[in-house]
Amino acid sequence: MHYNRAVSTARIPGHFLLVMVCACAPLLMGGACEKKTSKPADTGAINALDRTDPATASDTTPLTGIDVSKLDAAKQKQFYQLVGSLNSPCGKTHSLRTSFASDTSCKRAPFAVRYVAALVEDEATEDQIRQEYAHKYEAAKTVKLDVSKAPRVGNDDAPVRIVEFFDYACPHCAQLKPMLDQIAKENAGKLVEYFLMYPLGKWPDSKSAAQAALAAHRQGKFKEMHALLFAKSPIHNKDAVMGYAKELGLDLAKFETDYAAAAAHVETDKAQGETAGVESTPTLFFNDRKYEGPMSPKYIGMWIDEEVAVNR
Repeated sequence: MHYNRAVSTARIPGHFLLVMVCACAPLLMGGACEKKTSKPADTGAINALDRTDPATASDTTPLTGIDVSKLDAAKQKQFYQLVGSLNSPCGKTHSLRTSFASDTSCKRAPFAVRYVAALVEDEATEDQIRQEYAHKYEAAKTVKLDVSKAPRVGNDDAPVRIVEFFDYACPHCAQLKPMLDQIAKENAGKLVEYFLMYPLGKWPDSKSAAQAALAAHRQGKFKEMHALLFAKSPIHNKDAVMGYAKELGLDLAKFETDYAAAAAHVETDKAQGETAGVESTPTLFFNDRKYEGPMSPKYIGMWIDEEVAVNR
């Protein structure tokens, strides 16, 4: 595997608390459909080496429980330099190596070390690794979202939570859906998924699709309509979604009334996304923290396992 941000639908192990914002933006490093262009904030991650004790940065002492045997000599050197020069993932003044080796209060340290090792193994450049690390551990902000009226799948008291903003016409959201379905299947009883609507305005009938999903939810058929809308994308005008409602055996009169009423709900969901800074998709938040890593099962699984361990 080579480092990239491409969506994969392979198996994702583990348990997690995840908020995923899917507003159809770059999944690949080269870009995709997006709301708007923005420049990433300068986190100072590239200069982390300058702020760290050179002795720590050059320490190549093996780390207990961390297997780097798959890495060649050059990559092992890069790995040890990174863990010695990156900042503590728990906001301490020392390095990641110090957090891992002697700071037992920093539960994130073992996961941060494995995260760096995986990126090195997958041939990410040093600058890319420092950027990914900074996004995950230095620049993370929490975002609180109101999901009280959102459709959900799973028990609301589950230890793991997913909140997803998405556009039914976005092809990248459609690509991500099987991955999320697999996550839900493998973590049954441990997670709950909430769905918030975020029609970009890029496709004329995306809001209609969102309204249809919410109207179907009123009759206990959200999951079925959710799948059907992605399968039929982007044919989401009112006549089309009325046909989907009929196909699902819904009460059409009630569906039409709820469809109209859902317009305001969609706008409320979208406003939440805008307040949270949604600009591109898929964008993930774990424990209300934005996911900035590669969009693949391997890395998402690592974030999942970390959040479970840290929040036990």
